[in-house]
Parts: sequence; C-alpha cells; structure tokens
Amino acid sequence: MTELYIKNMVCRRCVLVVKEELQKLGIEVIDAEMGLVRVGEIDEQTRRSLVANLGSHGFELLDSERMRQIERIKNTIISNIHHSDRLELKVNWSDLLSDQLNMEYTGLSVLFSSVEGITIEQYIIRQKIERVKELLFYDELNLNEISYKLGYSSVQHLSSQFKKITGQTPSKFKTGRNIEKVRKPLDNIQ
Repeated sequence: MTELYIKNMVCRRCVLVVKEELQKLGIEVIDAEMGLVRVGEIDEQTRRSLVANLGSHGFELLDSERMRQIERIKNTIISNIHHSDRLELKVNWSDLLSDQLNMEYTGLSVLFSSVEGITIEQYIIRQKIERVKELLFYDELNLNEISYKLGYSSVQHLSSQFKKITGQTPSKFKTGRNIEKVRKPLDNIQ
C-alpha cells in the first residue's frame, strides 16, 4: 500500500476529483480522505502521469514530510471549521491538533509558522472568517446563529475579528453587491 499526500485536497468534492483521476490511471484506491489517499502500488511512470493529471486540477503530490505535516494541520483545521455542524465554544486548538496529528503542539506551531509565515491561530481565524462569509452569502443563518455555530463567545467578538480581517462589518459585507468576488477558495487562505 502507498500513501499519497495531496496538497489542496480540502473538501469532499476534491476527494472525488482525486479518486476519479486515480481511477482513470487504473490505480486501485483503497481509502481517500482530505489530503491523503491510500492506493495500491504504483510505478514511476504512473506516478508522473498522476502528478500531471492532479496538477491540471490544482492539486500537488507532497513528497516532503514537512509539507505533509503542514497539509495535515490545514486539513484538520478546515475539516473542523468548514465540515462540522458546530464548533465548541472553548475549542482548545492546541490539544485538538496535537491529539489528531500525534505531535506536540509547539513543534506543529513552529513548523507551520516557519513555512506559512503566519501562526496557526491566525490561520484558524482566517478560516473561520471565510466560513462566516460563506454563511452570510447563503443567508440561512443570522449573525447570532453564525456566532454560535463557529464557537465565538459573542457576536461582538465575531464582528471584531471579521472587520479586522476583511475591513468591513459582517452587515456591510452581507449587503455588498459583489459578495462572491470577496470569498476565497479554502486552499488560497493564508
């Protein structure tokens, strides 16, 4: 069995696209999740074809252990913010990341900051704000409900972070005419 770590594989649709590309090349998919696919053995020529096919969709095979770890950190954060029903009010991100990635948080934090140029905490805030934008765009929840869903202690706290990151209040953002132009793909948030 071979484990393939894939950059930018940040949602269920990404997993489906990657699985389709693997199957097109006749590669047996054993298991697939965000950022990681377990496959049968593949030869070097098939691997090169896979790199090209994935690249055409914005994905990248990660060979470096450092980059794999960064991608696991990002995917854990994205999964908890974008693909769960509700965050706990007092999420201890350092414990959550350490537990899920089996590594001391200090090491994760130093690695992430050195490669990404921002702290894990800043990345979490940016992901949460992007999720707020999405929820505002679809207009299914009010700000109180969004605040609760994303584990903010108050609407004021959410609004303060939102304005700091986007330069505008959530209300102003929601009433903006080009709301779709200011949302970012999850793999482009830094």
